[in-house]
Amino acid sequence: MSKKIFCSGGCSAKLGAGLLSNLINKLPAQHDENLLVGFQSSDDASVYKLTDDIAIVQTLDFFPPMVDNPYIFGQIAAANALSDIYAMGGTVKTALNIVCFPENDDINILGEILSGGLSKVQEAGGILTGGHSISDKDIKYGLSVTGTIHPDKIFKNNTPKSGDVLVLTKPLGVGIVTTAGKVEQASESSINKAIKSMTTLNKYASEIFQKYDVSACTDVTGFGLLGHLKEMLSDMSAIIYSGNIPYIKEAFDYANEFLITGGGQKNRNYVGDNVNFNGIDFAMEEILFDPQTSGGLLGAVNPKDLHNVISELSQLSLPFGIIGEIVENSDYKIIVEKGEKKYGKIFRKERDSADYCHDFDFFFLICRDLCSTGRYFRYVFE
Repeated sequence: MSKKIFCSGGCSAKLGAGLLSNLINKLPAQHDENLLVGFQSSDDASVYKLTDDIAIVQTLDFFPPMVDNPYIFGQIAAANALSDIYAMGGTVKTALNIVCFPENDDINILGEILSGGLSKVQEAGGILTGGHSISDKDIKYGLSVTGTIHPDKIFKNNTPKSGDVLVLTKPLGVGIVTTAGKVEQASESSINKAIKSMTTLNKYASEIFQKYDVSACTDVTGFGLLGHLKEMLSDMSAIIYSGNIPYIKEAFDYANEFLITGGGQKNRNYVGDNVNFNGIDFAMEEILFDPQTSGGLLGAVNPKDLHNVISELSQLSLPFGIIGEIVENSDYKIIVEKGEKKYGKIFRKERDSADYCHDFDFFFLICRDLCSTGRYFRYVFE
């Protein structure tokens, strides 16, 4: 039987975005013509050019457990760290373990964590080459990851274009669900939905984005959707629609019961003044501020490519949402409108697989519909 570990973190354990930006802004600027992406832009990873055709992408991420199963925690922590490479449009090559572990605890627990992490590195097509460990009273785990990318094909997080459509590739709400789980108020179903989302690599969504005109991309993690969207906008603004947001259904109920995260409140304090909520429920606000662990990619997609992007994303294992669009700079960086907006002309296309219907009970614009015969129809864009 798998041993259990104490849950205390995930990406909600991050320092607040406001505190971090103030500290980083005080560091002296560095100049190197081959440094294509550094910390000044708050991007997901650094990128350093080696040749005209090859640049390396580097990132590091680790945190305390947010689930009590050591193997699953290892998978989630690894998927989260690997995600930064995918958010840049890169390919994973190597990874190093980062471990904090109580010296007197059961070492077999650490073995399960490392095995879970290795499984995701292997799924990513990378190689685990080593790592570093220290004795600590609290368990923490993650990876330092190196990838490669063409210097001209980098997804930056702050270069969206007006008129681009925002596509989010995973559901929100995992922070709220795992918080409810800590106090034994979360259903088994909601926990399983959160785990499914957190253990899914962003590799597959990134590979789809790389085929098309995506002007900016980031992964939604500890600063929540609104925090990461603010970082993306630069000199632009965005309108998003609450009815288009994919989220775990139970998270809405838990938020209404005030089962919310401290990290979410940090995010509200950091970005809240930049957001105009128009008739949005408190629970939906909390979902939008909720820190995500191993969250989805948020891409600014050229409308001409939306049909193809949506068609390919619909083949993956998680629901997603076309959540809004980039607009010219306005009084607020982000405007959240109540209700739903449809993008493009929709037609039905029948699919054969009944099990394509995911076990997630939340809305996304590429709708699911089981007709009376049990056949499955997918809505795509013409």
